[in-house]
Amino acid sequence: MEVLEGIKTRHSSRAFKPNPINRDVMEKILQAASNSPSYTNTQPWEVVVLSGKKRDELSRKLLELAKVKAPTRRDLPTPRGWPPPLEERSREHGARRLKALGVARDDEEGRERLRLMNFEFYGAPCAVFLFIDGSLGEWSIFDTGLFAQSLILAAHSLGVGSCMQAAVTDYTPEIKKFFGIADSKKLVICISLGYPDDKAKLNAYRSLRQKPDEFTRWYE
Repeated sequence: MEVLEGIKTRHSSRAFKPNPINRDVMEKILQAASNSPSYTNTQPWEVVVLSGKKRDELSRKLLELAKVKAPTRRDLPTPRGWPPPLEERSREHGARRLKALGVARDDEEGRERLRLMNFEFYGAPCAVFLFIDGSLGEWSIFDTGLFAQSLILAAHSLGVGSCMQAAVTDYTPEIKKFFGIADSKKLVICISLGYPDDKAKLNAYRSLRQKPDEFTRWYE
């Protein structure tokens, strides 16, 4: 797949076929992502790939916590608010997505069902967790974001869909304990990966995008 075409056609998938991703495909994805740039070539990302029985086991644990609304703790804090233009885009996105799925704003049961799907990795057979050392700051988080973008674009080029899931990081201490990872590490993001179910209503929705003229200033 040509690079520009891949960037234009990539979108978040939230419904997946049960087909597993072969190890050689995951290795190709990770090899491509390893070429991501980073501040002074520090390459701060640490990667955990979860699938099979372990994937099911962690999903059950997270789902149990989410159902009872257990206390949450993320290493990267949830934004407390947005400037007005960003807040408007976020609200519009949420409203359009619910409408596309046929879930009313006041349908608490439907909204809760959608929330809990996060902790089932939307049915994806594979989940990737990106960590960095806890001593690192904004630049390394930025670098890890570049790695994540490279990873999901590489996956898309091989027909593998993805969904970036901040919600999963609600239960960061439990995730670290499950993997045997020291609390001194920071969990940045979870990315669900799998072959998209194109017939699912969840995958028909597309978010709106700003045009370049809306976010660009030119000085010549």
